[in-house]
Amino acid sequence: MEFDGTLVKSDDRGTRQRVARSILVEGPSTAAALAERLDLTPAAVRRHLEVLVEEGAVEAREPHMPKTRGRGRPAKVFALTELGRETKFDQQYDDLALQALRFLAESAGEAGVMDFARRRASFVGDRFAAIRAEDESLSPAQVLAQVFSEEGYAAAVRELPVVGEQLCQQHCPVSHVAAEFPQLCEAETEAISAVLGTHVQRLATIAHGDGVCTTCIPNRVAASTGSAHVSTNEKERVTS
Repeated sequence: MEFDGTLVKSDDRGTRQRVARSILVEGPSTAAALAERLDLTPAAVRRHLEVLVEEGAVEAREPHMPKTRGRGRPAKVFALTELGRETKFDQQYDDLALQALRFLAESAGEAGVMDFARRRASFVGDRFAAIRAEDESLSPAQVLAQVFSEEGYAAAVRELPVVGEQLCQQHCPVSHVAAEFPQLCEAETEAISAVLGTHVQRLATIAHGDGVCTTCIPNRVAASTGSAHVSTNEKERVTS
């Protein structure tokens, strides 16, 4: 019986990891959405969510209220906490990186830290052109999502009616360090602006307590970046 119990506990841990990863990749989600994505019953998902909430890995949030509400109370969404990101996905940038940047700040000042941040963010420019050349049908936001995903950011693109597209990074491999050194976020934003040829602004960052990093890319970017093979409808969807 103990053996069977051990197997059950191991399976439960594996399922909870799947639940947590789904939230990481897709962003804050309702229990119903998680059940559908993971092919589980809503009751099973709620049971695993309860454990994750008790562990402090996940928190329940009130959903954003639509302008026109239907009947009934809207379902809560579940988002990863900082503790959840650390314990579930091995987010270990900590003392060494922070100590190195603190030393750099003391020895070279803010300019030195920014130079380092820009060098680190150079992967955006280095990979953007290559991925764009491999598949010219991708919108600029889609190319950026692939660039950042390759670097561990679990990035995706969300359509924004009228405005364009939104680059969403569900995970940030440097969020702990960026919380103290926002130059890392600033340099990434600069790099995005550089490859798109236009100013963009991040609306939210994980480093500052938000559940996801979001950057809006306006509609005009598709035309200005030479996306000759992108359809008219796709051009109208492009944003940051």
